[in-house]
Amino acid sequence: MRGALATVAAVFAVAALPGQAYAAGGPGSYTFDPDAESAVGADISAEASKLTPGGVYKSAIGSGRKLYYRLDLDAKTNAYVSAVVVPKDGGKVSYGDGITVSIRDSSDDECSSQDAVFGSAQYPRPIAAYASRRIEKDGSCQDAGTYYVLIERESKETSDQGEWDLELRYASEPELAKPSSAPTTAPTAWPSASPPPPVAGADNTRPGGAGYYDSTSLETGEWKDRIEPGQTLFYRVPVDWGQQLFATAGLSNSTSEKSAYVSSALAVSLENPALGHVADVSPTSYSGKPVSVSFDPLPPVAYENRYDSSDDVGGMRFAGWYYLSVSLSPEVAKPYGQKPIALTLKINVKGAPEASPYEGDAGIFAVTQRDKDAARQGQSGAQAAEAASGRDTMKLVAAAGIGAGTVLVLWLGAWTLIARRRAASVPAAPTGGQYPYGGPPQAW
Repeated sequence: MRGALATVAAVFAVAALPGQAYAAGGPGSYTFDPDAESAVGADISAEASKLTPGGVYKSAIGSGRKLYYRLDLDAKTNAYVSAVVVPKDGGKVSYGDGITVSIRDSSDDECSSQDAVFGSAQYPRPIAAYASRRIEKDGSCQDAGTYYVLIERESKETSDQGEWDLELRYASEPELAKPSSAPTTAPTAWPSASPPPPVAGADNTRPGGAGYYDSTSLETGEWKDRIEPGQTLFYRVPVDWGQQLFATAGLSNSTSEKSAYVSSALAVSLENPALGHVADVSPTSYSGKPVSVSFDPLPPVAYENRYDSSDDVGGMRFAGWYYLSVSLSPEVAKPYGQKPIALTLKINVKGAPEASPYEGDAGIFAVTQRDKDAARQGQSGAQAAEAASGRDTMKLVAAAGIGAGTVLVLWLGAWTLIARRRAASVPAAPTGGQYPYGGPPQAW
């Protein structure tokens, strides 16, 4: 009974929590996963902190540093570790600044690596990369044992030399249901024709998040937002097996009376469910007039995409949430002010969903009905997680309520039976005589 009451109390506590705010923070802010654990990178591999599957970690890296983190891997599981690097707001970055993420075995042989670097859009913003250890025939890094994630930072002497924050994620890929029948060749062709423009709904405002954790969910459609100079907004789109993603981002005209040319003003990046970098658009300039940029046609999501060495094909290897980050240069504020500029996102997800190649629960590498509901409702990642937690709690409460009700009925029945037996064992009160059995004294 106490357990049931405690569960009910927990439900009311959850219901009383405020909803996750939609709007992202101010320019330069980044929302880290609140459940991230602290992990200090080590200069020496033997002293590296251990990362565990499914874990999220917060760390930091200084200019020119090389930091190690430890992985204990078996001989059958594909492992992915991503790093989101977050430079300090207002700091200077140069072309080629960034990080390299690699996974290495105990002999320092590289399993894989990926860079996250600043190109022509030379202003601080969160950027991401990942590395993997994959089990494959005739591949390297196939044995069970100790492996290391190595993160290396490169910064020009003229760039900010202070520490950059890191957000690390470690994900394990599920096993294939039929390994022997899995394709081993990357595709060479796919549909490249852009679909018709999506239809804008009556209520199509979707304020972006300030990080991957609270990124705002989108589905096929035209969506509106506003972005400030120096700000990065985050969105996510569920893309299932066999589906193809098309995305376009556009800025409206400025209402300022001034007119000036700002190069590489709008930068847009795409990351996959493991937060591996997939593609970005060539940063476009802005001169106060409407402008838009689109990704080149990406292949439909397929397991065999991993056998292509390019990021834009190899990165489309999982079903799940694909993340869009949209950044506006702080230089835009000089001629046009800090006032937000209207932003439009056009999203198309084409193709019918196909069956998952994995055995059992695919975790983050799947599109569930809850994901589709979150995209339809425009929930942030944080809101969707909170809603799912609430639904699970309500199921627990329902089960506890049924159990508590049964216990209560049995307890009341037993109490009634005991009361009747006690009443039957008490001698009958005499009809006359003195108090207490014969009633109160006559003087009353």
